[in-house]
Amino acid sequence: MVLSIFRFNCMLILCLAAVYNCHGAVQSCMDKHQVVGVLRQMEKFLKGQELRFTEGLRIMKSKLVTLQNSVSKLPQADQSAGDQSGSYRLYMQNNVSISFFVPSPPPPSAPPEWSVMNDPAFRRRPRCAEVDQAQHCSCDAGFHMSGTSDNSICQDVNECEVYRLDQGGKLCIHECVNVPGSYHCACPTGYKLLLDGRSCEDVDECLSQQHNCSRGTTCINTGGAFQCVSPECPPGHGNISYVKTSPLQCERNPCPVTSRPCHMAPKTVSFHYLSLPSNLKTPATLFRMATASAPGRAGPDSLRFGIVGGNARGTFVMQRSDRQTGELLLVQQLRGPLDLSVDVDMSEYSERTFQAKHVAKVHVLVSPYSF
Repeated sequence: MVLSIFRFNCMLILCLAAVYNCHGAVQSCMDKHQVVGVLRQMEKFLKGQELRFTEGLRIMKSKLVTLQNSVSKLPQADQSAGDQSGSYRLYMQNNVSISFFVPSPPPPSAPPEWSVMNDPAFRRRPRCAEVDQAQHCSCDAGFHMSGTSDNSICQDVNECEVYRLDQGGKLCIHECVNVPGSYHCACPTGYKLLLDGRSCEDVDECLSQQHNCSRGTTCINTGGAFQCVSPECPPGHGNISYVKTSPLQCERNPCPVTSRPCHMAPKTVSFHYLSLPSNLKTPATLFRMATASAPGRAGPDSLRFGIVGGNARGTFVMQRSDRQTGELLLVQQLRGPLDLSVDVDMSEYSERTFQAKHVAKVHVLVSPYSF
């Protein structure tokens, strides 16, 4: 800088001397074009000096901001303390020195709630590089910078906690598991993770033959598990008795012509098992009953439906959906795990005369999860 100013002063003196001599002696006078050329060189020289000076100031300002940010992160020194242990750091730029006080040793910064701090597996060293005579450090994706400028470390970002705190929507339908630099979703036992990486689907152990039900029992899939069932027919009494015609259905034996109680008893009793998620939106149709006539025989001209038993009063409603069909509706949301039962019947009438009755015993198995 001093040499540049000296060169500038010399050029200015030569130019002024030339102009002065021009007035004193014409023969020693510099040509006008020469003087203009010298002035232009001086102008370019000044512009170059101005650019270098401006760039130096810009670099200085940038370094000052960096230093101020570093100092602002440090706790304020206790001025009343007798022993202020620490050191002064000296920074040089363009022959200008800047010093600032740094406590020794620097206390650790308070970590954010979503940072994993205590597990070494969730910690990385930052990547640092020298740029414009300054060190710049960065962390891999899924990590954030922690610590002080002299002792920085990359700490894992707990994405599960970040989304929970920000209430920006669940990352996972069931459980979010934080891992170094990332996360993954997990499902409860008996469920599998879908291709979207966040949703869970029940594993049908019955369909995939992943059950241990013995012969004589029927595998019923439930949310996250299965049941082995073998329902029994209603006990016989008087002239009324039943026989099992399939694993989940019983039929009444023929009645004596004169036994009215036998004719009024259910002609068929069927067993149904429904697996539902928790908090299913209501009203929801769960089950339908209908009648079918044998070929060549006229069917009933009217049907009546109703709820005749169970342990969930007010939870279900039985109603007619069309002339030949009734449907069981869930009208209250259920939160599992729950095991409910409801018995519904369908009575057939022909010309207002009772013909037969059919009973369906419905078992509703509500899982603990809403998927």
